[in-house]
Amino acid sequence: MANSRTRKVSEEIKKVVGELILAGIKDPRISKLSSVNHVEVTNDFRYVTLYISSFDPKHDVSLTIEGLNSAKGFIRKEIGKKIKLHYTPEPIFKPDHSVEHGMHINEILGTLDIKHDDDEDDEEDEA
Repeated sequence: MANSRTRKVSEEIKKVVGELILAGIKDPRISKLSSVNHVEVTNDFRYVTLYISSFDPKHDVSLTIEGLNSAKGFIRKEIGKKIKLHYTPEPIFKPDHSVEHGMHINEILGTLDIKHDDDEDDEEDEA
C-alpha cells in the first residue's frame, strides 16, 4: 500500500496534469474531455504513470496519449514548478479503459434488470 506522502504527491500530480489538459496544452490531438483517472508514482519519485481516458466518443484516446507524449517535457517542467520534489518525475501516459469497461458492464446489468423485472411481473400474475 502506498504511503501517505506518495498518495499526496500522486493527487497533486493528477491535479496539475488535469489543469494542463484543460487549459495549458494547445495541442489539437488532446481532447478537452480527457481526464487523468489514476496516477501511480514510483517509491523514488522518478517516474509517474498517468492513466488517461476520454469522455468524447468521437475522439480516440490514443491521439490524446500521442499529444501528451509530445508535450512530455512541458508537462514535466510544470509538475516541477508546482510540486517541490528532489527529482521531478518523468511522466508516462497510458490509456485507461475503465470508464468504457464500466459503461459496458452497466449495459449488461441493465439488460439483466429488465429480464428480472419481467420475471417478477409473471410471478405476481400467477399469484
